[in-house]
Amino acid sequence: MSSNPYAPPTANVEDVAPRPAEASPALWNPSAAAKWSLLFSPIFGAAVQMKNWQALGEPEKAAQSKQWLIASIAFFAVLFVLGIVLPESRSVDLAFRGAGIGLLVAWYMLSAKLQVAHVAGRFGTTYPRKGWGKPILYALLSFVAFLAAVFVLAFVVGLFQGEA
Repeated sequence: MSSNPYAPPTANVEDVAPRPAEASPALWNPSAAAKWSLLFSPIFGAAVQMKNWQALGEPEKAAQSKQWLIASIAFFAVLFVLGIVLPESRSVDLAFRGAGIGLLVAWYMLSAKLQVAHVAGRFGTTYPRKGWGKPILYALLSFVAFLAAVFVLAFVVGLFQGEA
């Protein structure tokens, strides 16, 4: 012990081995995934998060993200069908927009935010990043396929209405 009562405390730490830095798998930035979801919907964000959780070795959390993915697809499928069935009106359009924003906020608060915090707490900003080329290309192709399906469906419905 030091004879100086104002000296900082000391500890013998020679027997403690330094902890090596934890290696991180390559991940998509979870904050960027949430931001891209503003454009591509929570379907995009949930899919990216699912892949990130799988890379992090977290199968339970990956399964939760997969549930968000499936639920988001089902949600938009129901909105699509209701959009065909319900009469066109401003209030229906407003309700659909509100529901979509509500889904986005719920997904962010209940899922996306957790991965952002997890990755930041575990790795900070020093983890290898995956590129966004493929996910964005897939999102764009999915959007184009969805538009094509809408146009085909509208054409088919128009044919049947023309025959009546």
